Amino acid sequence: MTIRIAIDCMGGDYGVKVTVPAAIHFVKSHPDTHVILVGKSDQIKKRLKRHPHDAKRLSIVHADEIISMDEGPAQALRTKKNSSMRIAIDLIKDGQANACVSAGNTGALMAISRFVLKMLPGIERPAIASFLPTHKGQVCMLDLGANVDCSAEHLFQFAVMGSCLVASSGGSAFPSVGLLNVGAEDIKGNEVAKEASEILKHSSLNFKGNVEGTDIYRGTTDVIVCDGFVGNIALKTSEGLAQMLGKYLKEEFHRNTFTKILGLLASPVIKQFKKRVDHRRYNGASLLGLRGIVVKSHGSADLYSMGFAMQRAYEEVKHSILDAITDNIQVPEQKEL
Repeated sequence: MTIRIAIDCMGGDYGVKVTVPAAIHFVKSHPDTHVILVGKSDQIKKRLKRHPHDAKRLSIVHADEIISMDEGPAQALRTKKNSSMRIAIDLIKDGQANACVSAGNTGALMAISRFVLKMLPGIERPAIASFLPTHKGQVCMLDLGANVDCSAEHLFQFAVMGSCLVASSGGSAFPSVGLLNVGAEDIKGNEVAKEASEILKHSSLNFKGNVEGTDIYRGTTDVIVCDGFVGNIALKTSEGLAQMLGKYLKEEFHRNTFTKILGLLASPVIKQFKKRVDHRRYNGASLLGLRGIVVKSHGSADLYSMGFAMQRAYEEVKHSILDAITDNIQVPEQKEL
């Protein structure tokens, strides 16, 4: 089976400068893929000429319009039907692509994807899910910003989708699930969290109870569930902390001649440390719950990180994530008491 991935080439901060060479590199390392480059054909062709590539495994679909990073989702949905983002998603609906990757406007991507692809049976809202590094490996966390306000039932659905994503991505066959809260005790949290906890306790999921913010990077569970308001703040806080620590470390090693020498001696350790905390390795957030596979790349993604977003889309197609979610969401939520 050839996996066909549509790329919104005009999205993100760098557009074709990153998306086109990333696509070329990806098909070279994945012989069972074909990438559809969606965007302004003249710009794509110009960029393709700069890089040796297999023309049989790359095709171009022209799109006249571009959705800007600050454009409102409703406006983009109504007025940009010929945008690279919209056409890339339409390719999934029409069966010409198995997945779509875009580094463009998150709100627009969510709105257009939901309008065009619709929701899977049993899922009321899509959720943004991503993998984060932990002491023990990685954790799948969702929602990271798609839904500011959620009901307990929505959180349960997120838990099902997160568990399916972990299981179908080579993780545990029976992933453990934690509900992000202000304390581990059952009495902690708002009413939505308490109700969600009760639903999860009596579900067929491997629910381990409430987890706190400190558990995110400890690897306490395989999946962490929260609403998009909390999840997005937690994610952005983590990114800011990592950047600050990296800056502090650099400043300390450049403080004087002695510390510069120490920095040279410690360079192998520093290099490995940077690799372990490099957020680019975790680029690619899945828009789960849709009748199609859509992956959101960070807007500032470079060639290296864009490859990871494409890899995320590839793995979800390869492991039939849509079928896994559909099969599991139909399972009765309540166990016999």
